Amino acid sequence: MTKEASSGFPPVARSDARVLVLGSLPGKRSIEAQQYYAHPQNTFWKIMGELTGADGSYDQRCQALLEHGIALWDVLESSVRPGSMDADIRRGTEKINNFNRFFLTHSKISQLCFNGQKAAQIFHRLVIPQLESAVPQTRVLPSTSPAYASMPYAQKLECWRQVVASV
Repeated sequence: MTKEASSGFPPVARSDARVLVLGSLPGKRSIEAQQYYAHPQNTFWKIMGELTGADGSYDQRCQALLEHGIALWDVLESSVRPGSMDADIRRGTEKINNFNRFFLTHSKISQLCFNGQKAAQIFHRLVIPQLESAVPQTRVLPSTSPAYASMPYAQKLECWRQVVASV
């Protein structure tokens, strides 16, 4: 049974961004809402709210990230993935985003922060072999997904402080 590919979004980024936060691919709720991290139990925006003051509407939250030099994107442009779990991304159907073009137009990116292990694994497997520039420093952070509930929120928040501290 072939399933239709899920597609991601363009980056939320300004040319002066210094940190790029990368997820794997938006889940169903995010795709329906056309917003990054739209699932109400995903703690990404709660964490960013505490660290950057990102609150209010989706546009206001994105603007707060931009003002802090933080860009937001996903490793994959599209992939077949039944449901929203990263573990269900069908290997071999992944289409990566154009990081060569992104890094040319966002040359101040000095750090990549992965929102979970899967995003980092896909990036290292599919993106790095195609990169035409040096890989910025990378950091894998605990996933903000509700599927990763084994780490308490306070501990996730502490780990995610590194995003803002490195800007």
